[in-house]
Amino acid sequence: MSKSYDTVVIGSGPGGYVAGIRLGQLGVKAAVIEKESAGGVCLNVGCIPSKALIHAAKTYSKLQSTADLGITVSGDVNVDLEKMQKWKEGIVKKLTTGVKSLLKANGTDFVKGTATIVGKKGGSFEVSVKNGSKTETISAKNLVIATGSTPIQIPGFSVDQENVLDSTGGLALKKLPKTMTVIGGGYIGLELGTVYAKLGTKVTVLEASPKLLASMDQDCVGVVSRKLKKLGVEVMTSVMAKSWEKKGSKLTITAQDKAGKEVKIDAEKILLSIGRRPISKDIGLEAIGVATDQRGFIIADKQLRTNVPGVYAIGDVIGGMMLAHKASKEAEVVAEVIAGQSAGMDAQTMPAVVFTDPEIASTGMTEDEAKAAGHKKLKVGKFPFAALGRALSVNDTDGFAKVIANAENDEILGVHIVGNGASDLISEGALAIEMGSVLHDVALTIHPHPTLGESVMEAAAAALGHAVHIINK
Repeated sequence: MSKSYDTVVIGSGPGGYVAGIRLGQLGVKAAVIEKESAGGVCLNVGCIPSKALIHAAKTYSKLQSTADLGITVSGDVNVDLEKMQKWKEGIVKKLTTGVKSLLKANGTDFVKGTATIVGKKGGSFEVSVKNGSKTETISAKNLVIATGSTPIQIPGFSVDQENVLDSTGGLALKKLPKTMTVIGGGYIGLELGTVYAKLGTKVTVLEASPKLLASMDQDCVGVVSRKLKKLGVEVMTSVMAKSWEKKGSKLTITAQDKAGKEVKIDAEKILLSIGRRPISKDIGLEAIGVATDQRGFIIADKQLRTNVPGVYAIGDVIGGMMLAHKASKEAEVVAEVIAGQSAGMDAQTMPAVVFTDPEIASTGMTEDEAKAAGHKKLKVGKFPFAALGRALSVNDTDGFAKVIANAENDEILGVHIVGNGASDLISEGALAIEMGSVLHDVALTIHPHPTLGESVMEAAAAALGHAVHIINK
């Protein structure tokens, strides 16, 4: 006899598990099905473990440059990558255990196994769940597809997690390679490339497009590019990776530049990081007629409804910005819609963070995007961390805060920060845009001193022409 629920969520990433928790809070009988580990990619092989390694690498780097602070480290500072991995895994275990506990506490079942949608029978969708040799059928009135995404592979670079790594393999190395070539200058490639560069690996980044992090504010990207150079990372843009071969322990990558010239790069490891694709195949969508676009993303509206009544989709599998916090917000919305509440995705902005060194955080429009949207005249204020007391006192002065506003009414259109703590500072910018704030709202808000947050206040004041701690242009 099959188990029956009001709603079944397929996938337990930051979209799936949040949907399960919120459904339970709203009194909806629900189950979350997961084929691997609770928490999905983000908690297990994505956001959380990568940030742990980023912190460890930054700590190692800082310990090597404390002489200016009057602190001398006696003896060598060594990296034990295997021990670092165990520390990282401990963090992951705590969080994944927490996810299961939260689901249970809210009355939502966690079901281990690979889910396949079989069809619809008697007003309910049927889902087959296979776990080892055991297969069971679960039925539900509603389905939430939260299957996420997986790394894209390119011809000639099949991932074997030995020579060619994807992000999962890149987070699991227990021996530090002397050289690494990163294919892809997006946020994942640059984050992991920075980690290994700081730990002592000679890193080369190959990017097919003319720019790194093309969607981010390029003034911010410029600061990161200069830091990469200081770390010894060689960045090659407008270069397309074509193939690789192994001779002994050495891998030779063949690439082609924009002029058609062949380029050869040697490395011990290749990290492939060129983006992600939705996991929408082989899960049974065709059995119930759920529509996808040409790239395989499920088509969903603002209430996260698909074209099939009773079937919803959230997170990476519906495209847009592939961000954990976007999936979590969609999860809350979809749970409320299923519970009969009036809800929808109506966010005015979606912040994004790149955890490089320094960090880049962005919300709202860049200057080019604002002009393309019809805002012909802009007010732009920048405040450098080098003029910020708190940044000086923690010996981390790379970067700035930038605020972009419509010159006609001073409405804030975008906030972009590069520097220490940018990931924490950007929420103020997101709130400002969400509330329709104008420059004076931020500039006149008293910020505590000395803090990094003052940079946002001063940038807003600079856009108005009256920043106190820099010369106004």
